Amino acid sequence: MLTKRIIPCLDIKEGRTVKGVNFLELRDAGDPVELGKVYADEGADELVFLDITATVEKRKTLVELVTKVAKTVNIPFTVGGGISTVDDIKALLNAGADKISINSAAVKNPGIVDEMAREFGSQCIVVAIDTKNMDGVDFVHTHGGRRPTLLQTQKWAKQVAERGAGEILLTSMDHDGVKNGFANEITSELSAMLGIPVIASGGAGKMHHFKDVFTSGKADAALAASIFHFKEIPIPELKKYLQAEGISIRL
Repeated sequence: MLTKRIIPCLDIKEGRTVKGVNFLELRDAGDPVELGKVYADEGADELVFLDITATVEKRKTLVELVTKVAKTVNIPFTVGGGISTVDDIKALLNAGADKISINSAAVKNPGIVDEMAREFGSQCIVVAIDTKNMDGVDFVHTHGGRRPTLLQTQKWAKQVAERGAGEILLTSMDHDGVKNGFANEITSELSAMLGIPVIASGGAGKMHHFKDVFTSGKADAALAASIFHFKEIPIPELKKYLQAEGISIRL
């Protein structure tokens, strides 16, 4: 059985970690480099750094931040936000990132997924999907969740997987920051349909939510932000709980 992964997510705005509810009402959660080191020391399996306004403001994720993180943490980390070219990825990987995450750029030009996977290998390419249920149908959103598209989430996930994405980072906008549990139904659907790992994001509030997303949701990894940033659930305790519940986890 493959080990399940716990991944803290650090949403970055103007160099600081922030967290909101349903992608809105952001509040400061600290220095991303310092937080990243704390999580690595506590036993996080990976980290994700997302510059949440990079696409909106049409600027690039800060290579400088990636360089600092790479010098500070000893676990794999993914960087996303405003990445749209092969050169962007090259700069970030050279600065020390292990994977990159793309969302808006892939929607705008799906062929970029093929190009990036060929150039760097699927293992480096994470396609982030921000999904919202509208009248019973799941639709992809871009630009930090601000812009709805006509793409159905399941069809889009299948397409990017076929184009060479190595992982899907699925964030439920309906569940984000609400702390009532992950979107297990669509997570399970994608996990069963795709031949690549699915990272579930949005909705973690209690330890049992992680157990549920790994069992009912069939997720390969679970990502959370505020419960870690504001010390509501310590990572070591979460991992001990999951192991006691029979989930294969790295302690």
